[in-house]
Amino acid sequence: MKVTVIGGAGYVGGELLRLLLQHPAVDEVVATSRSQAGRELASVHPQLTLLSDARFSGDDPVDAARGRDVVFLALEHGESTRIMGDVLDAGPGMVVDLAADFRIHDGRLHERHYGPHAAPALVHRFRYGLADVVGDELRGARAIAAPGCFATAAQLALWVIADLPLAAPPVIFAVTGSSGAGQAPKPTTHHPARAHNLFAYGAMSHRHEGEILEQWRTWRGDPAARARLMTHSGPFVRGIHATLHAHLDASANVHADGVAELVRSRVADRPFLRVLDAPPELTHVVGSNLALLHAVASPDRREVQVMCVLDNLIKGAGGQAIQAMNLALGLDERAGLLAPGPMPC
Repeated sequence: MKVTVIGGAGYVGGELLRLLLQHPAVDEVVATSRSQAGRELASVHPQLTLLSDARFSGDDPVDAARGRDVVFLALEHGESTRIMGDVLDAGPGMVVDLAADFRIHDGRLHERHYGPHAAPALVHRFRYGLADVVGDELRGARAIAAPGCFATAAQLALWVIADLPLAAPPVIFAVTGSSGAGQAPKPTTHHPARAHNLFAYGAMSHRHEGEILEQWRTWRGDPAARARLMTHSGPFVRGIHATLHAHLDASANVHADGVAELVRSRVADRPFLRVLDAPPELTHVVGSNLALLHAVASPDRREVQVMCVLDNLIKGAGGQAIQAMNLALGLDERAGLLAPGPMPC
């Protein structure tokens, strides 16, 4: 396959390139960047030194997409919307967008979290690529919207309890590392501000709630179903640790072992999901496409907690996007994604 990564200079672009350059079905990878055109990939992403001596292309997105089997867009929110019509018209075999531009189909939800959509006619051409949930239903998709990192962790925790009767909307407390803020320096990613610190942001309005709610309402069969995401920034570089808490309806009648078995049955055939007997640790997933889960009910059977940890740049971005590509093309969904992360990290 011939693959292009548009916007390959950021953290997500770097991880996409690292994985694609080692993918057994990918023969050629081209990366574009307006800011880094002409520079060697490895001068921007040193982890690629042993994988490629190629340089960033300065081609415009349309030229970069023409004749390619798969095109990944790793751009800032809003940039994909601006160029997507032309990229699709260029005729690539598949487009995978890693921004939030086409994740939400409900126009009201999108407007609430991002404002009016600039290309609403294109939204329904995209399949939502939550690979571990959608699975083989992605087969044949030509346009995929890859989920957000917080949204992936939150939705995996929600999905495994989606069939339980709940007494109230679930709440997910999640902490992300500094790489989730992107490569451009910001006051909140400056080392003296981030190290030895923990702080909340996006209170009552984190933008990933839009895509979370759309999927949660589908799984619950309830267009008014609610869930709340509580986002925090932590003093580490990579990963997301999310803890879901929910009150069970009195009719639930589940115990701790029953909840764990329910979760295990939900993920039994998913190669990148594992259920642990103890709460998972973030360092056990960093650098991999793996997500670890742990679920338990309270002794009185009225509450349930689900923990989920994942690497925000891989399972929450580049790795999941490649997994979705694999599924859409009918490849082994594990292709190019089985490398373990480093330990310790």
